[in-house]
Amino acid sequence: MREEPRLKGEKVTQLGALAALLLMGGLAIAGPSGLLAWSENLRMLDQRKAELKQAQVERDDLKNRVALLDPNGADPDLAGELVRRDLNVVHQDEMVMILK
Repeated sequence: MREEPRLKGEKVTQLGALAALLLMGGLAIAGPSGLLAWSENLRMLDQRKAELKQAQVERDDLKNRVALLDPNGADPDLAGELVRRDLNVVHQDEMVMILK
């Protein structure tokens, strides 16, 4: 009862095809973009959306401050606040006079 070489080759081909299908099925379930990673990707997407929203709020605040510091028409209150906070040159009992 000897097998023919052709049948042996077919078995090897079938086993190779089965192994390839099992590998693809495993990757579809547990791979980096498979079903198990789907919930993690959704959680990361929600987290990134929250970070993006926070960054947009910060950007809008900075845009507002830049507009208030325009050299052609700076907001005097903001300029005085920055001088007091950053340079520490004005005390509470001093008066600030704006010269034109």
